[in-house]
Amino acid sequence: MYTKYMEEGEPRLSEEDGMIRQKAYAKVNIGLDVLRRRPDGYHELKMIMQTVDIFDDLTFEREREPGIRLRIEGADLPADENNLVYRAAALMMEERQIKEGVAITVTKRIPIAAGMAGGSADAAAAMRGLNALFEMGYATEALRELGVRLGADIPYCITGGTMLSEGIGEVLTPLPAPPECYLVVAKPDMDVSTAFVYQNLRADSLLFHPDIDGMVKALAAGDLGGITDRMGNVLETVTVPAYPVIDRIKTRMRELGAENALMSGSGPTVFGIYKDQETAKKAAAIIREEKLAGAVFATRFCEGVNV
Repeated sequence: MYTKYMEEGEPRLSEEDGMIRQKAYAKVNIGLDVLRRRPDGYHELKMIMQTVDIFDDLTFEREREPGIRLRIEGADLPADENNLVYRAAALMMEERQIKEGVAITVTKRIPIAAGMAGGSADAAAAMRGLNALFEMGYATEALRELGVRLGADIPYCITGGTMLSEGIGEVLTPLPAPPECYLVVAKPDMDVSTAFVYQNLRADSLLFHPDIDGMVKALAAGDLGGITDRMGNVLETVTVPAYPVIDRIKTRMRELGAENALMSGSGPTVFGIYKDQETAKKAAAIIREEKLAGAVFATRFCEGVNV
């Protein structure tokens, strides 16, 4: 039903070139609630995360000379300790006292600063890649425990799939995948700072909280309408007033046949859920033509990966 991270039997290590390859998949939040601001400054979250079939490619190769050599293709991003991939690699190599070097290439496709966890997905793929390349032996939970040191979305991105995410994002409960459906994902031409959104969120005075528990039940029942009827994201209370195009895209997606549409994460990316693939493709084409967003994808949800 869904695209998988790796086809069954696909090798993690190519015997021909000794190179590890990983795909880093983006996510959307089909429901996102903020319960409160904690005394430590973090926000207590309750959300449902879902992997989508939009991904970056990463390759990993051993080098005799110590150090991390990171190359980014397809985006103007730092290739040093200011990059989460570099920091994830450095953390793992320090933990396991790896004396060799590694060359990492990231080919970007996931939009940047989009509310789709592109940086976290890349960091998680780096952790999976180095775990395999240097045969470190980390199990899933151990990778998640390392990943949360670098970012709250990384534990989820280690495996992806459909998850209830609580705490600051590190408490994860696997859920059944949604019924088969199709997506239009549109990222308008602006970048949104996650820090800006959370700093301006009034968590204690929110008038609306999405029914996350009801959505969990709808997922268990395979009820697409029960899922789309409950879609909600409290961070829209900050991002939409600052960037009204988000609401215009949501409205247009519904006009073009979406069961519902929502901003993902802190935005500005919007996704719409469609029952029919052709309807989704036509909607994506119209949104491109109307220049409502700079990056538009007609895609699907995906399953997670086994570490």
